[in-house]
Amino acid sequence: MNDQDLNPERHQIRRAFDAAAESYDASAVLQREVGKRLIERFELIRLTPERVLDVGAGTGATTRVLMDAYRKARFTAVDIAPQMLHRARQRAPLWRRLRCVGGDARALPFGDDSFDLVFSNLTLQWCDDLDAAFREIQRILRPEGLLMFSSLGPDTLRELREAWSAVDGYSHVNAFVDMHDVGDALTRARFADPVMDSEYFTLTYDRVRGLMADLKGIGAHNVTHGRARGLTGKSRLRAMEQAYERHRDAGGRLPATYEVVYGHAWATDALPQHQEAPGVVSVPVHGIRRRSG
Repeated sequence: MNDQDLNPERHQIRRAFDAAAESYDASAVLQREVGKRLIERFELIRLTPERVLDVGAGTGATTRVLMDAYRKARFTAVDIAPQMLHRARQRAPLWRRLRCVGGDARALPFGDDSFDLVFSNLTLQWCDDLDAAFREIQRILRPEGLLMFSSLGPDTLRELREAWSAVDGYSHVNAFVDMHDVGDALTRARFADPVMDSEYFTLTYDRVRGLMADLKGIGAHNVTHGRARGLTGKSRLRAMEQAYERHRDAGGRLPATYEVVYGHAWATDALPQHQEAPGVVSVPVHGIRRRSG
C-alpha cells in the first residue's frame, strides 16, 4: 500500500457526510465534546471578532455554541456536504446572524480579508491537501485574524486499524496527519505563532459493530483510495472482530482511541501585534486520556 492509497476521495467524503446528515447529531458525541473544549480556549485569548467563519460546520451544533460566545459577531457556516447545511438551516431558522454556504476548505468561496476568526472543529483531517486549505484560510483572514481548529492525529482508531491489518492488506481506516506536520503546514502558509497540543480520548463499546455504526452515523467510514471495492465478506468481518478482541479491557469493554489535535495561529499579511492572556498553553501536551461509555 502506498501513500496515495491512504488519501481520501473528495466525492466520497461529500457523499458520506450527505448520507449521514440525519444521523449525525445522535452519533457525534466526541465531536460535541471536542467542540466545547475548543471554544473554551477562547477564554485564554483576547479577541472580539465581527465576522466569523466556521469551516466544516456540519449540522451547526457547535456553531450555535460559538455564536453564544460571540453574540455581536456575524457568522458564516461552510461545509462540503449540502445536506449537512440543510440540517443546520432546519435546526436554526431564527439564527439571523448565520449564513450557510456550500464550499470546500481547499477553495473557499470568499474574498480576501473577509473574516476576523476562522473556526474549524474536526474537519481539516478530511483535507487531502492541508497546505491548500491553510493557504485559503490565510487568504480570507484579515491581517491579525485568528485560526482556531481541532483535527485528528494518526493514533486515532489505532485498534481498528490493527485489527483490520491482521485480516488483509486493504486500507480500512482513514489516515490522519501528525501534529508536527500540521504545525509545519501552518508555517508554510505563513501563519504566525502556531500553538499545537494534543489530547487522547477513549470511547468504549460492547462490540466492534457499535463503533462501526457510530463511524457510519457521522459519515466517517473509510473513504480512502486504497479501500476494498465492494462489500466486505462476513468471514473477513468476523476475522476483524476476533482480532479486535485482544484490545478488550479488564472491564470487558472494547476501546476506540482518538488522538485529538488542537491548534491556533495568527494571519500574517501584516505581522499581528497580539497578546495572549496569562495562562495560555504553548507547549504540546500528550497523553491526556478521557474515557466515556
